[in-house]
Amino acid sequence: MRIFLLAAALGLSMIGSAAEATVFAAWEVTNVPWGDTLNVRKYPASHSQKQTAYPNGTVLQMTGRCTGGLDLLSIAGDPEWHQKQAVRYRWCEVWHDPARNGDFVTGWVYGRYIQPAD
Repeated sequence: MRIFLLAAALGLSMIGSAAEATVFAAWEVTNVPWGDTLNVRKYPASHSQKQTAYPNGTVLQMTGRCTGGLDLLSIAGDPEWHQKQAVRYRWCEVWHDPARNGDFVTGWVYGRYIQPAD
């Protein structure tokens, strides 16, 4: 699994729970039904405000934080099947730019539709 370091030279400001984070885990959108997209929500709930949506194959920058206290970085060395099983019924936090204007924010995706990126 790839781990990315966010360089200070990028000039990205970090807010919310990602304020101290500098390491992101790369996870990919997968298993979304054909013609549909994975919604990124403001909070970890299906009724929360939708920030944006991504199709299968999109690589997401995950902060590592998931509901239930799961840390993606702590399971990074586990087999892929185990990582997918660990997040299947959890919401996980993503660091993304929904407006594609350089204003990165945190959002939440449902774990059933993500897997570790190759």
